[in-house]
Amino acid sequence: MSDLSNFRTDTRSWLETNCPASMRTPMPEQETVWGGRNQQWVNEDSKLWLERMAEKGWTVPRWPAEYGGGGLTADEDKVLQQELAHIQARSPLQSFGIWMLGPALLEFATEKQKKHYLPQIARGEIRWCQGYSEPNFGSDLAGLQTKAEDKGDHYLINGAKIWTSYANEADWIFCLVRTNQQVSKHEGISFLLFDMASEGVSTSPIQLISGASPFCQTFFDDVRVPKAQLVGELNKGWGIAKRLLQHERQMISGIGGNSALGGSSSKLHDIAKAYVGEEAGRIADPAIREKVAVQEINDKAFQLTMARAGEEAKAGKADANLASIFKFYGTEQNKRKYERMLEIMGTQAMGWSGDAFSNKEIGTTRQWLRSKANSIEGGTSEVQLNVIAKRVLGLPD
Repeated sequence: MSDLSNFRTDTRSWLETNCPASMRTPMPEQETVWGGRNQQWVNEDSKLWLERMAEKGWTVPRWPAEYGGGGLTADEDKVLQQELAHIQARSPLQSFGIWMLGPALLEFATEKQKKHYLPQIARGEIRWCQGYSEPNFGSDLAGLQTKAEDKGDHYLINGAKIWTSYANEADWIFCLVRTNQQVSKHEGISFLLFDMASEGVSTSPIQLISGASPFCQTFFDDVRVPKAQLVGELNKGWGIAKRLLQHERQMISGIGGNSALGGSSSKLHDIAKAYVGEEAGRIADPAIREKVAVQEINDKAFQLTMARAGEEAKAGKADANLASIFKFYGTEQNKRKYERMLEIMGTQAMGWSGDAFSNKEIGTTRQWLRSKANSIEGGTSEVQLNVIAKRVLGLPD
């Protein structure tokens, strides 16, 4: 038996022993685990599952073991994901620290910073938010004006960010700040980490048309940040920002197929069967059946394309522009999925409250509204198309 076969056998045995039964069921939104000091454990099995996976290093399977990871090879990680999918295991942890900040720290942070922050991220001890966008600057991220003044042993931060996802729930923020006003806007940016409980930090949730408030405006008034919390070189934060955006866009693009944020096209299939009916195990209406099939085929093709790109990246053939391509297609695909859902639900998709509509119907309508933000967050679809036009197609400005 090969080493990989042994690894599969051992992994399957470990998961069977250590994954609680309730962690092998669909994840209700209220049981999502974001970690951090404010985590509420609706289901105690969620805490147990996170602790066991973190101890194994499998919340971040391919991170080095010294930083809280599992130290797995690409092939071993693939086996692990297959075995997790086989038992329909829930993700033990949703984390901007894992999806975005962690990879950037692995590349740009000092050894001391890596050993301090990465294990905490892997264990779900810090919930992070991202301080990028600012009021009045739209998609011009490099135009940011949040200022960091050098005060000897610390920086003094003043300014504001907007569309800061879950800032009111986060423990720490990774934040772009202006540290030099005298150079080009891309050159005078630095990348700081600091505690959201710091004096002078405040947040104001922004209510969306869906009724939810996942985004905030965040204010910094004379916030003191120790210089040791600067990541990378002073005034060279733009390079870190661009790399982190690649990770963010890859994460967001996943909602076009299977992902914790967007769900899979199986939900569309279930809605079609519930509202249209079945004949011989198939969706009864052939027109609806065709639309669902097209969505599922496109989802699968997209997943396979992302998987192929991932394998190419592991082989040293990464293309940074793919993040924009995937982000654009994934978010548009997710929006199409919800459009089909509402089309199938008919007038039952018009509910906002009341006994005439089920909680599932009301939730689906609100998720449809929320899906509109997918093409804004992480860089608008228009920005992604500009990147693709210039850097992939070579079109002139």
